[in-house]
Amino acid sequence: MGSTSSDDRVDVVVIGSGFGGSVAAHRLAEAGLEVCILERGRAYPPGSFPRDPAGVARNFWDPSKGHHGMFNVWSFSGIDAVVSSGLGGGSLIYANVLLRKDERWFVDEQPFGGGYERWPIGRADLEPHYDRVEPMLQAQHYPYPDTTPKTVAMRHAADVLGHEWQLPPLAVTFANPGRTAAPGEPIVDRPYPNLHGLPRRTCILCGECDIGCNEGAKETLDHNYLSAAAAAGADIRIRHEVRALTKVGDEWEVDYIVHEADDGEAIDTARLPVRSIRARRVVVAAGALGSTFLLLRNRAGLPWLSPTIGTRFSGNGDLLGFLLRARHGDGSARALDGTRGPVITSAIRFPDGLDTDGPGDDATRGFYVEDAGYPAFLAWLAETTQFHRGIGRQARVAWRRVWARLRRDHRSNWSADLAEAIGSGELSASSLPLLGMGRDVPDGTLRLEGRWLANDWSMDSSKEYFDAVRAAMEAMAAALGGEMAPNPLAFLKRVVTVHPLGGAPMAATPELGVVDPHGAVFGCEGLHVLDGAVMPGPTGPNPALTIAAFADRGAEHILELEGLTT
Repeated sequence: MGSTSSDDRVDVVVIGSGFGGSVAAHRLAEAGLEVCILERGRAYPPGSFPRDPAGVARNFWDPSKGHHGMFNVWSFSGIDAVVSSGLGGGSLIYANVLLRKDERWFVDEQPFGGGYERWPIGRADLEPHYDRVEPMLQAQHYPYPDTTPKTVAMRHAADVLGHEWQLPPLAVTFANPGRTAAPGEPIVDRPYPNLHGLPRRTCILCGECDIGCNEGAKETLDHNYLSAAAAAGADIRIRHEVRALTKVGDEWEVDYIVHEADDGEAIDTARLPVRSIRARRVVVAAGALGSTFLLLRNRAGLPWLSPTIGTRFSGNGDLLGFLLRARHGDGSARALDGTRGPVITSAIRFPDGLDTDGPGDDATRGFYVEDAGYPAFLAWLAETTQFHRGIGRQARVAWRRVWARLRRDHRSNWSADLAEAIGSGELSASSLPLLGMGRDVPDGTLRLEGRWLANDWSMDSSKEYFDAVRAAMEAMAAALGGEMAPNPLAFLKRVVTVHPLGGAPMAATPELGVVDPHGAVFGCEGLHVLDGAVMPGPTGPNPALTIAAFADRGAEHILELEGLTT
């Protein structure tokens, strides 16, 4: 990966390597433009994701405190957001789902306050780009739906409730081309070399997608778009964090710092030497929070920036719930086994008032509920919540052992007693997290408070939406003979999102948004935003594919401006 210099010049600088940056970089490099990707985080080849407590404790992003890891947690007044720092951006920790935004959910609402949505594009505008992106991300459907307990349960719940159930396309390699799915099989080489140069294996169904796939089965962007971009000549620079954007004549100057410190080494990052690179065009793709933060911090040098900067923030309706103690009709425990399979295998779609012809019901905002599997070690943690029961079991076994010694009982096989001490594991086996997402109201505003990013989003304006998602999860739990436990943060009127969107919304005019329908920043020739920040509202389903498709559309527009065709 590339080196640094103080007088670099390229055609295009791409800031960030997530679903926006990687797609744009590949399209532009493939067409012959000189592209440099600046990624603040490190690379994560297969086998490098930590699993031990010491490694996980270091796997967070705060360089000033000596943390150069993958998870970046932002906390605001009403919402927390979990995003990723590393080569591949959010693809390193997302749950692989590649759903297209519903056609009728590209709404064009009239302004009624901070929460309206006006999408200047429709599904037809993105359709060819969805078609281009899906194969590059190696989309496959989950191949074991009839033998995976949580998938079977999701389908049963959908049947009981009368809602649409589906196996969404997943960016996971379960099978090599033309082969039957087989866990742990070596993945065949692609037309371009993998930039890590390490072997990969098909999905082993371990549920570890969201903490990094050590098998390389997950189609993170470093395995496809970024590898292809590197093969096309793109210069990828990791641990390069952008600090400033300045227009200098017909060029853009991008200032950045390089994180060279080791993990655990606290350092004043404000004192790191600033380096620069110049380009005719800059693609900002640091994520909804990162891109908006960068533009706000440089607003003084961007006097043309629309006053709508920071607006239309949403969490894509994310809501986490916990389905507990599922039961069959005879009262026996229903196996859900959230540790088997990728994190998400299936989705249930709950309808929107816009789904039917006619005026519709604007108060009914649609959503999806998906199974949310997890690594096996979290099942052990779940069982520790039954501490009092575990102590009772272990005390009984210990007493029997002592009593046997006193009675000179010579029985030597204590296997059943040890099994009793561990317990049946019924709680974790019959429970499953559920992830809801959909059309919340995008009325949050991102702004600066001193040197920090602030956000005034709250659950209040989306109360009816969140109530509907909770009710749907409760109905699913009842259909499976279980009970629903809400996320404890809900009592504090807080949610956690893994899909932050908005901040630099697209629109038809600068009075309504920051960028045009192709991601070009109004009034700032040569500056483009191509990531989740441009979404003027929630995508509804998981936004990764829509962000990637929009970036493909935006890159195609850049090539047209450059007089290039692909």
